[in-house]
Amino acid sequence: MAQSQEGVNFIPHDAALHERTRGNLSAFERLPCESTGLVPAAVAFVIARDAAGEAGFILTRRAPKLREHGGQWALPGGRVDAGETVVEAALRELDEEVGINLHPDRVLGVLDDYPTRSGFVITPVVVWGDDSPMRPAPQEVAAAYHVPLARLMADDVVGSYQIPESERPVLTVSLLGDKVHAPTAAVVYQAREVAIAGRSTRVVDFEQPVFAWR
Repeated sequence: MAQSQEGVNFIPHDAALHERTRGNLSAFERLPCESTGLVPAAVAFVIARDAAGEAGFILTRRAPKLREHGGQWALPGGRVDAGETVVEAALRELDEEVGINLHPDRVLGVLDDYPTRSGFVITPVVVWGDDSPMRPAPQEVAAAYHVPLARLMADDVVGSYQIPESERPVLTVSLLGDKVHAPTAAVVYQAREVAIAGRSTRVVDFEQPVFAWR
């Protein structure tokens, strides 16, 4: 950690972070989803660099008129096409949605599969990014943001609440002045815990809000 000009802790996007993240993911034994009948999908958790050299990740707001999950917070990603690996799908979607083209050698590791109420199984791919400018595709992405990792690591980010429809708690992460819900919150939280902090944390038992079930 270092100090910015405003005196707020930040995490530099440097070789030390790269090696720590890669080592944490190499030591992590991911859990695949054993459920059948779910549509394979992949998302990219991209550790990017801003103009000040601060490490963050790319978070998007989906275009409001999309048929599925319009207007919701999301990581770049989508369905895995026939013949694709999850890594290929995550990198393709990253390029299509925010205009960032990264080589497969930038992949640091893969997190647990996360089955969703809407019929998908999401595989999160952690990718080492750079300072490439984001160019959101307007038909899919309303806006794209660089969220500082230092904010993600803050103690007050993670929360949960109960809903009548489920015994499992709904997971949230507070970012960009809003609450991001699972499934995106589950992926972001596990990336924080496993990739950045080196803690073997599972998220499969966290629920999604009812609005994300469709």
